[in-house]
Amino acid sequence: MPATSTSTVDDLPQMPTPQVREIPAHSIGGGLALLLGLLGLGGGVALIVIGASADAAGTKAALIVLGIVIALAAFFAMCGLNTVAPGEARVVQLFGRYRGTIRTDGLRWVNPLTSRTKISTRVRNHETAVLKVNDAYGNPIELAAVVVWKVEDTAQALFEVDDFLEFVSTQTEAAVRHIAIEYPYDAHDEDGLSLRGNAEEITEKLAIELHARVEAAGVHIIESRFTHLAYAPEIASAMLQRQQAGAVVAARRQIVDGAVGMVEAALARLQERDIVELDAERKAAMVSNLMVVLCGDRAPQPVLNTGTLYQ
Repeated sequence: MPATSTSTVDDLPQMPTPQVREIPAHSIGGGLALLLGLLGLGGGVALIVIGASADAAGTKAALIVLGIVIALAAFFAMCGLNTVAPGEARVVQLFGRYRGTIRTDGLRWVNPLTSRTKISTRVRNHETAVLKVNDAYGNPIELAAVVVWKVEDTAQALFEVDDFLEFVSTQTEAAVRHIAIEYPYDAHDEDGLSLRGNAEEITEKLAIELHARVEAAGVHIIESRFTHLAYAPEIASAMLQRQQAGAVVAARRQIVDGAVGMVEAALARLQERDIVELDAERKAAMVSNLMVVLCGDRAPQPVLNTGTLYQ
């Protein structure tokens, strides 16, 4: 019989230590940068117009060249402007080296030589497909889960894994499969954990394992829940019969326990009030009759005794 009480914490995967952590990027307000850029473009165009109207050839060429240089420099500087919406971030790289992350929303300006990659930091849902696996007892079951998550460290999400969206999807499926094979759908003993009977404990263990799997990608797991849990169709009818039989046995056990208590109470009341004295044989007959009446699934047919107690 599998050890269903063993914690999954001991089996958590060991992910590599992240080589990079998120740091804030150096940026300034984009409003001032935009104003200076527009002034530079206007000044460059003005110099080109003035140079074109100049009489001296040397002055004309110098003003036109200077205007073009200023306009191009202003345009190049304006390429460092970024619009950051709420729930988004920009990962800044300079010649392949990580220089920080912009999380401040609004118009921001950074070095125009850098490249900026947009990453969403909003809360996301990922729902797995219905997976077919064998539980701890080897029974085929179907289950699916939904995971609520968001990117917490943009640098790890971009540089530690190839594709953090695919990484979260794959690791979620792996964690769900691992949890499913560690526990049975229904535990045969009352002390064992089961997928159906201990949903809260199992989902907590699923969240712990998911966190360990995706932490290297800078992802934070907010919540995880099973959305589908059932026996596979090929054994569903057999398991339903087993559950029904178990329910019948439990009901019969409760009926018998109640009947025994009622018989004990009846005998005690008869003896206490000294209504009638019963020898061992009469007590046995009375107990037998009461048990048949109380535990039977059909209405009893009474038989009237018109003689003595012993006839």
